[in-house]
Amino acid sequence: MKMDIYLTNNLSNKKEKFAPLDKENIRMYVCGPTVYDNPHIGNARPLVIFDILYKILKSKYGYDKINYVRNITDVDDKIIKSSKEKKISITELTNNIIKDFKDDCNYLNLDKPNHQPKATDHINLMIEMISSLIATGFAYEVNNHVYFEVSKFSDYGQLSNKKLEDLIAGSRVEISENKKKPEDFVLWKPSNDEEPFWNSPWGKGRPGWHLECSAMSKKYLGDVFDIHGGGIDLLFPHHENEIAQSRCANDTKVFANYWIHNAFITVSNEKMAKSTGNILKIKDFKENIDGQVLKFALMSAHYKQPLDWNEKLLNDCQNTIDKWYEVYLEANDKIVLTEDILSPLYDDLNTPGYIANLHQLYDKALRGSNEEKSLFVLACNFIGILNKTKKEWVEFKKKKSSINEADILKQIELRNKAREDKDYKQADLIRKQLLDKGVLIEDKDGKTIWKLK
Repeated sequence: MKMDIYLTNNLSNKKEKFAPLDKENIRMYVCGPTVYDNPHIGNARPLVIFDILYKILKSKYGYDKINYVRNITDVDDKIIKSSKEKKISITELTNNIIKDFKDDCNYLNLDKPNHQPKATDHINLMIEMISSLIATGFAYEVNNHVYFEVSKFSDYGQLSNKKLEDLIAGSRVEISENKKKPEDFVLWKPSNDEEPFWNSPWGKGRPGWHLECSAMSKKYLGDVFDIHGGGIDLLFPHHENEIAQSRCANDTKVFANYWIHNAFITVSNEKMAKSTGNILKIKDFKENIDGQVLKFALMSAHYKQPLDWNEKLLNDCQNTIDKWYEVYLEANDKIVLTEDILSPLYDDLNTPGYIANLHQLYDKALRGSNEEKSLFVLACNFIGILNKTKKEWVEFKKKKSSINEADILKQIELRNKAREDKDYKQADLIRKQLLDKGVLIEDKDGKTIWKLK
């Protein structure tokens, strides 16, 4: 019996069976990066979570049946501010960050979306959408600004499941004398000579952030599509505003049927913030941590739950993958994953449940046949881990070690001499020093062997 996919839909606040609009053309839009600075691990979580959803959809419906769009926001006030602080042009800044972002995605072994549109390539579509909203009475122009008139959209707040006055009270609403009401949000704003601009019926300027995603999703997915995703911080106002302007511009009762949001990441139980100096960028891990370890850590908690990032989490994930490589065998093309193995992922992307399945498969592989080893590796590969050969894994660990093999063997020789002299305190000290440098030693069959942890 074929399994169904279930997802927690924030539009209904319920876990629902996924029923695509068209099984031959399943459409998913996920908000990508605003390229003003290098992505951090908080940005990496939705990348990994929606990559898994993408894999599950492809596995169930077919690899050519899914249209996954993840945008790049390359015009925004944060980008303008960052370029000034870094004293480089906006073009140089955005090009650098986009390159680094794509490198980060490769490092995390993510499948490429079908489309990765940039906002600046779709300004004309945004101008068309704004013009439509003005013509139908949902938007108004004041002093070269264009605003969406929230009171004209009766379903505003449906996604957040809150009344309009509660939403306004709980958020930082931009104050402007140009607005009819404080809750109205900007669709177009004027630019000065030092800011990026495009010509429009309302003067030279640039689009509002919320509008960018509405225009790009419309182009690549149509007026109505299946899944819209992102971090929980985007639920209000970004996604709420997307719904309002898209439904009004497209004259539809629905924008996306399923709204999926992942929870925050904390660092040692503290919120990531510049003020606390605990923002961990993906690029900072690359030299010493393999990408699959980082990815495994990001999957260790259910996406609906907060994930606390700490050294123990990384070490545990490193040790687990290191242990799993003991049974590594190249996957057999004749072996396929059954839905019972994948079933936790079908049930609202339950990654901890899937990891539990992997532990069981590992135990069978450890004492089983080559077929069981291949099945285990294939199940790991499905979520993007054990994607390197065992040789590549060992080579990376050697590279990151702070001492070379000759130094390791010298230390082992000194430890063996200390043990012969019954100087066990010194022998234990050498073992600890090696361990601190990432080297595990084991006495076996009269010999001392070593490996990188």
